[in-house]
Amino acid sequence: MERLRSHRDFVTVLKRRRKVSDKDIVVHYLVRDDSSVLGDTATSARRVGLAVSKAVGHAVTRNAVKRRFRVLARRYESSLPERCDVVMRAKPSAATADFQSLDEQVSSLFAAVSRKCANAAAKRDGR
Repeated sequence: MERLRSHRDFVTVLKRRRKVSDKDIVVHYLVRDDSSVLGDTATSARRVGLAVSKAVGHAVTRNAVKRRFRVLARRYESSLPERCDVVMRAKPSAATADFQSLDEQVSSLFAAVSRKCANAAAKRDGR
């Protein structure tokens, strides 16, 4: 799984306003149908960006939340569609959530993203 690196890529995913959320996490997503959506991106890999604001806590707390998110994103990346960009945004309650709870939330959110993308593709194809 690759990382979303540029500010432009983050903004593009966030502006699409497609998201799923749970108690501690909001997942914004975008499936790239062609490389023109994000400019020069010609890769078919799934990409993840993390957004953990200062509202979550001090630097040590934010970094711990990011480490947890990275592990969980790697664990469940196979459930996402190909060419999918995801921004995982932490709510302030993520700082105090236990790992098991975050694990369940990421699993269900990534499955919801996959389901919504499949439904959108079916509608687009006229099924």
